Amino acid sequence: MKGRLLLRKRREEFCQEKKKKRIGIFVNITINNNIKRMTFTAIDFELATAAYTSVCAVGIVKVEKGKIVDQFHSLVQPPKNQYMWQTTRVHGIKPKDTLAAPTFLELFPTIENYLKGSRMVAHNEKFDREVLIKTMRLYELDYKILQLSPIWECTSEIYRKKGFKRTKLSICCQIMGIDLHHHDPLSDAMASAQLYLKRDEITNALIEKHFQTEEQTKA
Repeated sequence: MKGRLLLRKRREEFCQEKKKKRIGIFVNITINNNIKRMTFTAIDFELATAAYTSVCAVGIVKVEKGKIVDQFHSLVQPPKNQYMWQTTRVHGIKPKDTLAAPTFLELFPTIENYLKGSRMVAHNEKFDREVLIKTMRLYELDYKILQLSPIWECTSEIYRKKGFKRTKLSICCQIMGIDLHHHDPLSDAMASAQLYLKRDEITNALIEKHFQTEEQTKA
């Protein structure tokens, strides 16, 4: 009888030990996934004209394990240094500002070092991703060498899914308490990085405070 009780006890201890190991593995996987989600690169481009290949400025922010560890900003000389007055009115960059600036091709080795193999974040990821792809194509650079995901993380889309009725960068930053000098590419990239880091801070109370519900609109 004592032998059976001892055997049962050992079996229970063995099962408990296996359960602890499984829980430990799950916790480690969760922590590792969270660390990966908090390690990324945010980017923003400004254009000289309506052409997606007319990059005139770029801002990049590197985040590792939830902390901003590096940042980069540069003016870029667009093709033929041509501008539209409409775009200059938006970001304030003029032909004289980029006359001596490096071209995208000259700047690319630096950009590549920041971006290669990164989880990418942008506020309107489709825009910045296509700007990068099309500008690289213009200079006969292969986008595949950057080893990036075909779709990036988009803070505009993330905040829309979490309940924001309007997701302009300026609006999101105002609500989330983030400083922004809009259309300064480094400031925009920094804001995108901070929005991505703060995405889990969005609550129903915050949404209700800043956006009317359908019921409130009808009342």
